Formats: sequence, structure tokens, C-alpha cells
Amino acid sequence: MKQHSELHAGEWIEVRSKAEILATLDKDGRLEELPFMPEMFDFCGKRYRVLKRAHKTCDPPSGIKGRSLSQAVHLEELRCDGAAHGGCQARCLFFWKEAWLKKSGGDKYTSIDIPSRAPVEDPRLGAGTACTEQDVVAGTRKRAEQPPPSDEPVFACQSTELFQATQPLHWWDLRQYVEDYTSGNVRLTQLLAAFFFFLFDLVASAGLGFGSALLWLYDTIQRLRGGTPFPKRAGRIPQGAKTPSMKLGLQPGDLVKIKDYREILATLDEGAHNRGMYFDAEMVPFCGGTYRVLDRVNTIIDEKTGRMQHLKNDCIMLDDVVCLACYATHRRFCPRGIYPFWREIWLDRVGSDCRNT
Repeated sequence: MKQHSELHAGEWIEVRSKAEILATLDKDGRLEELPFMPEMFDFCGKRYRVLKRAHKTCDPPSGIKGRSLSQAVHLEELRCDGAAHGGCQARCLFFWKEAWLKKSGGDKYTSIDIPSRAPVEDPRLGAGTACTEQDVVAGTRKRAEQPPPSDEPVFACQSTELFQATQPLHWWDLRQYVEDYTSGNVRLTQLLAAFFFFLFDLVASAGLGFGSALLWLYDTIQRLRGGTPFPKRAGRIPQGAKTPSMKLGLQPGDLVKIKDYREILATLDEGAHNRGMYFDAEMVPFCGGTYRVLDRVNTIIDEKTGRMQHLKNDCIMLDDVVCLACYATHRRFCPRGIYPFWREIWLDRVGSDCRNT
């Protein structure tokens, strides 16, 4: 089986017709264990650009290590709206198998319908087992071997099934970084910056007695060049102590400024959590920036259990703020582009006061 996609970032593709895609799926609505989700049918027959090649990914429920995926890409702007999955608000990028796509010409972004074309000979078409649209819809719920403890549905989506659809990928496998570059996912300057950060992090955390001096030097150089401070720091609140909150009542469209990283550290415990929410190193580059609120997140699918989580505390999603996977050793340059969640205490409403609790 061919392992790599032939598609590159920026290329134009056409999503195949519904009938062509169904012909690639098994009776559970999957190709190589990756579900084709009902939310994806809306894009059939339309033209988009490749955002990034999805030759690797993260899979948080299964641990911090990376996973490899064959013949798949992410497409620009195409994220799940959760319509067939209980209204999940995670807004995940879809994974598109190459078998579901055709190469297409074009020189600017458009999502208009493309006239149907003559069928293309492709050995992947017809590889399924007479899957129907109803089978794809049914595949959004997991089939329990025994009755569930409650009446709540157990969902299945690309995120919950990612482990089965991928293979282990070691961080030290250099071939992935070569493909990051040759696919157009990552620029050479980004690769070099990641390499130097890896070396610095290795030395600074080696316990050689001059870690603090190195961090000071790193922050000084970054401040002079307008860069990001060292992003892997412990919070200032003792582990087990209560972390603070703030109520802003933010709504979609509100303009906010993300606080300075050191201000945010004052709200985190030593494990970098605030009321159970982790502040990831990948969020640090956005500190100090001004963004629009994209959504106030109340419900998301737990990728490990498939059950819907109803969030009790404030959870904010910001427009154009996605994980770039610059710092995580085991999932460096993951192209998945997950939206991180923000506590309101990490944000300032632009032009308005707020209330501490």
C-alpha cells in the first residue's frame, strides 16, 4: 500500500461525488478505519485547496506520541460543525483520504459547484462493500457490545477513531520532517527554528546548573527580536491550591486581547492548569495578541470515550488561533490545527472592565 499522499499544500482538488465516495467505504462508512462523516457530504463535487498534507497527526486520548496516516490531507476552511454528532463544538479539521478527492485546476479559492465529469478510472473506487448514506449516518454512533450505563449516545467520529486509522510515529524518525518540508506543510526556516529550540530545551532542562541563565538569555534575545518567550514554564500557584477565575461573559464576535504570558502564569498551578484546563506551550505565541471570540464552547465529544462532555466552566475559542505544534517534541508540526481553549481570566475584553472571582 502506498504510504504517502501525492497532494501538496496549496494544490487545488475536487471532492468526489457522493456516489464515488460511498464506493470506497465499508459498511461502517470507513476507509482504512477512518470514518467518512455525514458533515462531509456537503462538500462533494466542490473545489478547494489543500491546507496541509495529513501524513501525521496527534491523538491526545492515546498519549503524547505522534501517529502516522497514509494518503490523507486537510482542506482549507473545512471543519466539522458537529451537526451529526450532537452539536459538538470542537470544530476539528476533517481528514480527507486521497481516494475521496480528484486533482483540479484553478487559481483562486472557490467553493462553487463544479460540473460533473466523466468517471475516472481509479482502482480505489468500488473497493467498498455497497455502503449507503444511511450507513455513514449510522456510523456516527458506536455499537456497544453491552448496554451502556446511561441513555446518552456514544459517538464515533474521525477524532475518536484516529488511533485505529493510524500507526505509531517516533519523534526521532527524520523522514517525517523531510515530508513536512517537501509537502509544503512547513518552511525551511520553521524546521531550523524547531531544531534549535529542541537543542536549547535539551540543554536548559538537563540540570547542569545554568538553566536559569539560559532561560534569561533566551527571553532577552526573543524580546529584542519580537519573538516568543520560553514557553515551557510552571505556574506560580502550588499544586492542589485553588486557581482563580474571572467572568467576562464573552460572546462570539467580541474583541479580546490575550494577556502577557507572565500574567497567565500567575493564574496557573505548577502543572500549568487553571481549574482543570491546561495552558499548553503552543498557546504562548498568541499571548499579547488581539483576536475575535469565535465561540463559547459548552459541549464537546470526549475523544477517549465518545461521550458528550458538558463544560461547566468558561471555555473560549478564538478566531484564527490554532495549535501550530512548534514546541511539542512528540508531535512537532502536527498539521491538525486544533483550536485551543481559553479561560476568560487569560483574556481582556478590549475597551471594557471585568470582574474577578
